[in-house]
Amino acid sequence: MNDEAHILVVDDDARLRSLLSRYLAENGFRVSMASHAADARDKMRFLAPDALVLDVMMPGETGLALTAALRAERADVPILLLTARGAPEDRIAGFESGADDYLGKPFEPRELVLRLRAMLRRVAPVLPETPSGPLRLGPLSFDPGRAELSGPDGPMHLTGGESALLAALAAKPNEVLTREDIAVALEMDETGERAIDVQVTRLRRKIEADPREPRFLHTVRGRGYVLKPGS
Repeated sequence: MNDEAHILVVDDDARLRSLLSRYLAENGFRVSMASHAADARDKMRFLAPDALVLDVMMPGETGLALTAALRAERADVPILLLTARGAPEDRIAGFESGADDYLGKPFEPRELVLRLRAMLRRVAPVLPETPSGPLRLGPLSFDPGRAELSGPDGPMHLTGGESALLAALAAKPNEVLTREDIAVALEMDETGERAIDVQVTRLRRKIEADPREPRFLHTVRGRGYVLKPGS
């Protein structure tokens, strides 16, 4: 992870934007700021941030809506959501929208820095026991070394979290990984089992012809998940 990573902070609270910008800059990041979703979209026409920090409860287009829209546009920039609403269902909604991480307010700025660095590492995860060649998943191929999923039409879009999950499973094909194993691989905080399940559901939509009847990514009831490659 490069400490010169460029972070776009999007929050309608001018004071918080200023504080975050100063703190992130003091910790080696380059920072741009936007006051709302439309402002963020305008800036992203000219900037290519390495990660976004989005407030959820913004006037107009919310952080959740912007995240979902960016994912629909196949934008793979890592996204961390900030919100004063920290209930489990709110965190799940954040992950379902396509966010890579979620931090409740109030928070320690140091924790934000650590979470951003973890997110940026997940974009191109380096895992031990990486298989020597690509894994076949039917018509798809996953290259663990490059964390790249390809199909008949070329590379396929994966978010940072999806890529890290697939890489973790691919590092130990045909072996069950517990949710705790996956949480460690994804460098996730204690977000509950449903947060892991959401990531698995999103990944299945990418690699399975029928996510309801998975061929490759299987649930082992009471234990966790296992990736079973095959042609």
